[in-house]
Amino acid sequence: MTTQELEQRGLIYEIDFSATRSSGAGGQNVNKVNTRVELRFNVVHSSVFDNSEKEMLLANLANRINLNGELLMWSQTERTQLGNKEKVTQRFLEMIAKALTPVKKRKPTAPSAAAKRKRLDSKKRLSEKKERRRDAGI
Repeated sequence: MTTQELEQRGLIYEIDFSATRSSGAGGQNVNKVNTRVELRFNVVHSSVFDNSEKEMLLANLANRINLNGELLMWSQTERTQLGNKEKVTQRFLEMIAKALTPVKKRKPTAPSAAAKRKRLDSKKRLSEKKERRRDAGI
């Protein structure tokens, strides 16, 4: 799933934004302007996703979702509230898209004959090198 598909579904309308004061350096401006933007999205109560998609999100983003079923993200790197809002929204959409992308199942394969031969040749060279050391008395 892509970020454009998520936007078309109307995911943006289920996001709650709030602005607070940023922490860290920034001079006088940091103490009086609310530029840090927090994004909250309730996965459990979302009407955009069906139950199977919600389960995938809850499983894949378990360490980012709190006990209320909310995904909380924030950005405070930009100097403006709008810049932080755009940045955190883009990160959010990318994270959701990645969490909803199914993982391809690995097909087990055996090493090729050439790979086996190469591995055995390397082992034989190493063994011969060690044998020569033993003969030299080092």
